[in-house]
Amino acid sequence: MALIDIVRSDPEETQSGATRVLTFFRDRLLSGELKAGDRLLAERELAQALGVSRPVLREALRSLAMLGLLDIQHGRGAFVRAANASVLGQALTLCLAPEPNILDDVLQARIAIECQAIRLACERASERDLQAIAGILDTLVDSLDDPETGGEADYAFHLAIVRASGSSALMKIYEAISPLLMRSHVERRRDTFREPAITSRLVDAHREVFLSLARREPDQAERALRQHFLIGDELRRKSLISSYQSREKQP
Repeated sequence: MALIDIVRSDPEETQSGATRVLTFFRDRLLSGELKAGDRLLAERELAQALGVSRPVLREALRSLAMLGLLDIQHGRGAFVRAANASVLGQALTLCLAPEPNILDDVLQARIAIECQAIRLACERASERDLQAIAGILDTLVDSLDDPETGGEADYAFHLAIVRASGSSALMKIYEAISPLLMRSHVERRRDTFREPAITSRLVDAHREVFLSLARREPDQAERALRQHFLIGDELRRKSLISSYQSREKQP
């Protein structure tokens, strides 16, 4: 039976039943009763335990499988999978994409994540982490005239800082919004790569962020990172003014 048929036949059961299945799965993951590799109860037993029909249970499990949280194997059952941030990120991007001014809104989330991440990274970053960030910084500097490569390097630089924080939660959240972050980085590079003064400031800002991190100075590192974001705000304002003035000059 298709999902639309279930909704039409008994919308109340579908809504409450699916919610019970998802809540059960979430709560068992949070409590540690379920972990990656565990097999769920057989379909009949699980449906009976949760008080839902088997069609409703199947649709809920399929939804979890689409999110990469379950591996449903025919004849063997459903197995818990480790969350795949890229799959969850696609789902989150679909939810966020229709929102107005989404890139500006996501930037605020990015600032919150990165500012905490860099403070943690000042304490936890290994020498390998610092070497990786330094290498990405070199790529970033070498790609100032290429918006695509430069945008990717910019994203990689900030991702490496979050990774160096050693926080699994921050990393997964950051990766979940990575499609939107990548788009933001590339678009900003397209706006700046023909402006040497701006690109020079951005390079200096990235260097100061890295040096503060390498010196393990959390307060200075966070200040440098926030200053870097302010350069982006200034850029967007100048771009808006320039675009408006260009339209005014048109006959």
